Amino acid sequence: MPENEPVSVALIDDHPVVLAGIESWYAASERPITVTAKGPDLSVAMSGPGLAADVVVLDLQLSQGVPAYPELKQLVARERQVIIYTMQESQETALTCLDLGAFTYLTKAEGERHLMAATLAAADCRPYTPPALAGAFGSDARKGRPALTPREVEVLLEWFQSESKAMVGESLGISVRTVNTYLERVRIKYANAGRPATTKANLVARAIQDGLTSLDEL
Repeated sequence: MPENEPVSVALIDDHPVVLAGIESWYAASERPITVTAKGPDLSVAMSGPGLAADVVVLDLQLSQGVPAYPELKQLVARERQVIIYTMQESQETALTCLDLGAFTYLTKAEGERHLMAATLAAADCRPYTPPALAGAFGSDARKGRPALTPREVEVLLEWFQSESKAMVGESLGISVRTVNTYLERVRIKYANAGRPATTKANLVARAIQDGLTSLDEL
């Protein structure tokens, strides 16, 4: 997305005061950010104006009182850019959300500046790591290969077999922008695991090391 292009957002939170506060922050943005839909449940982003929103901001603790992992999975399955915005300051929860495909994870204590920056980054498919998430990465004691989602693996392997990202998009029925988003997520996960893969050749090597593909298949 061009840097000055307007950004549309769907807000999912069961507290009206939070919805109103976020909307007022966006209204003051130098780059236009418009809340096209808001409300307490997933339907906000799955129908009507919210269906076409560039970014979805999702509270992880909705009225049912349990983490909204099913909602996050549904949004990611539809290739939406999801920012988790929550009161929970759990590093394990943050890493779980990233493993499920969230764009980034913000605590509400991190406030306006980080939410605004994360929203623009999500719209532009640029990675964004707020302080709380950086802390989660730094203390992540999990070993082994990064936890890639099935869709991330699918896009990655299709890219290995294709001459361009446009061909990947055509094969999988997604946009080049979405292809870039998935590949960037994969790179971030490898970097956070201490195994950076900045080039296509690096990613091929990592995928072979982790058993995602083989030389014969390539």
